Parts: sequence; structure tokens; C-alpha cells
Amino acid sequence: MTGKRIGYIRVSTVDQNPDRQLDTIKLDKRFVEYASAKDTNRPQLKTLMDYVRDDDIVFVHSVDRLARNTKDLCALVDFFIKKHVTINFIQQNLVFNGNDSPMANFQLSIMGAVAELERELCLERQREGIALAKKAGKYKGSEPKLNAEKIELLKIRMQTRDSKSKIAQDFGISRFTLYRYLKNIND
Repeated sequence: MTGKRIGYIRVSTVDQNPDRQLDTIKLDKRFVEYASAKDTNRPQLKTLMDYVRDDDIVFVHSVDRLARNTKDLCALVDFFIKKHVTINFIQQNLVFNGNDSPMANFQLSIMGAVAELERELCLERQREGIALAKKAGKYKGSEPKLNAEKIELLKIRMQTRDSKSKIAQDFGISRFTLYRYLKNIND
């Protein structure tokens, strides 16, 4: 076999430690991602997909590290198989290389559905918790980024020829937040 042993490691936030994933697997290259798996628009995943070649083996700690819904999971596995890349999910002991049994494909679908259900339940619990906290007066959302004085300065600044990106940067806010403030100012 001439392919490389490649690891894809994903955690949702920079506060989480990716070191426990694939720590016992000898790898030629690692792709470490600090992003949610809610979709496949992840920089390191895209780089991995461009990097892999025939006969490579991609190791992933578990199914939910690659995708959190069945559709994305099956599409990604299919992508790797079509590139003649083997994908190995360590925790579930599942290996896919194009010669997969119907039982392995069934297990992949079930594991994808479980990951999807887990994510949906987590989001539901989060929404319920926020609703209860709001009802109890304990949840008010995040603090406004700009106070009344800064909003007045923003109004003046918007009359200049500076780009919105520059203005947002100077106020220490994102362009999205700037547009939200502008919408409220113009309403």
C-alpha cells in the first residue's frame, strides 16, 4: 500500500482539546478542525478533501466528528470512496472503501441518524433552557455592542466615504452587527 495515513480531528470550539482523538494512531498527516459539524463548510475538511489521493486512509475518531447528519455523513463517505480513499471510524470500528457490505452501510446510516438526533436534542434542550431562563428573568441575551453615544458617532461616521468594513473594524464590531445597527437607525 502506497497511500498515506491521514487523520481528521474535529472539536466544536477552541476551548475543547483535540488531543484525545486519534492519539494512538500513527499518522502521516493530521487535519485539526475547530468548528461545528452542522454542515460540511469547514476549512480543514475542504483542505483534507483536496489533499487525499488514491490508496490514502482517512482516520476519524467517530462518525459524529465527521458529520452530524446522515445526509452529510453519507455524502462525505461516498466522496472519499469515489476518490479510492478508505475511511476508518475508530470508535465504531467501521471501515469504508467501496467494498462495503450492506450491513456496514446500514450501520453508517444508523450512526449518522444517531449523531443527527443527538444534535437536535442538544439544540432542543438549549432552547428550553433559554426559555426557562427568560421566564425567570435570568436570561437577557448578550449586552449591546454599542451604547447610545457610540450609536450617535456611528451615524456621523456613516456620512463619510469610509467602507462599512473599515467602520465596523473601527467600532470593534462585525459587518453583520454594523448592518443590524444601521437597520435599527433607519427604521
